[in-house]
Amino acid sequence: MEQRTLRDLRVSAIGLGCMGMSAFYGSTDHDEGIRTIRRALELGVDFLDTAQLYGPLTNESLVGEAIKGHRDEYVIATKFNYRMDDAVPGDMSTVGRQDGSAEHVRSSVHGSLKRLGTDYIDLYYQHRVDPEVPIEETVGALGELVAEGKIRHIGLSEAGPETLRRANAVHPITALQTEYSLWTRDPEAEVLPTCRELGIGFVPYSPLGRGFLAGRFSSPEDLDEGDFRRTGPRFTGDNLDANLRLAAKVKEIAAEKDVTPAQLAIAWVLAQGDHLVPIPGTKRRTYLEQNAAAVDVELTEEDLSRIDAELPQVSGERYNEAGMRTLNL
Repeated sequence: MEQRTLRDLRVSAIGLGCMGMSAFYGSTDHDEGIRTIRRALELGVDFLDTAQLYGPLTNESLVGEAIKGHRDEYVIATKFNYRMDDAVPGDMSTVGRQDGSAEHVRSSVHGSLKRLGTDYIDLYYQHRVDPEVPIEETVGALGELVAEGKIRHIGLSEAGPETLRRANAVHPITALQTEYSLWTRDPEAEVLPTCRELGIGFVPYSPLGRGFLAGRFSSPEDLDEGDFRRTGPRFTGDNLDANLRLAAKVKEIAAEKDVTPAQLAIAWVLAQGDHLVPIPGTKRRTYLEQNAAAVDVELTEEDLSRIDAELPQVSGERYNEAGMRTLNL
């Protein structure tokens, strides 16, 4: 597969979001998750995304099991933020508060290294910016981990432009991870231009609109019990009705190009710049294979203009009120 560069980190043009293999999207299958991660490498997808929060703690362990014996063939990104002192694997109610302090940066990395079964992490993100701790303190501690060889690159997730500038002044930030897709285009106003200016790579998560743009479900009732999308603002009520029209347009354009809706959505993200590396998440090899094939989909300027002109506006916020307060800080 084609490779792209996040600042100075070379990765496959499409990554693999591993979260759903362990949490948040209903039923899971540990063995299929392992097989999916290993199949990714066969397809040339070497960039894996996980986090302490996913599970909690269980997703890092799953990734560690899957990459055993092939560690150096993968580029591993994980994230810290919330206190895990009393966390019970698989029980989100035991996760503590967020903490961007230098002390927590240092204690967090050791747990991730152990669960992943490695002595270094390629890209270590702060999962959300802690408004109570100066970003300079957090990034300063991350820079010390780089100097010690425990991590190789620093990332932030859902950080705003001013925070990016302040962080990058302390230590080069390799990548910003933020939701970006055909129905989440907020980063285009300020965040993407700031990344381009500072030379920071951009890692869009949920490029398929959490599966909705792929046409994989049309109602909350289509989803497993326990799937957080069942109560998401964009998937319920009048918002759902409006967004079904958006998904239908994606499906229409994809059919005309003889590709799947998911492939069209990923190809659109790839077309926004060669410093973008989307990480569509899946827990099944079938969808992984379809998603990886999006690198071969060519969108013309006419295609891109049509998408801009014809896609309806998304309806509803990305998260509930509490979740929205953690974004763009």
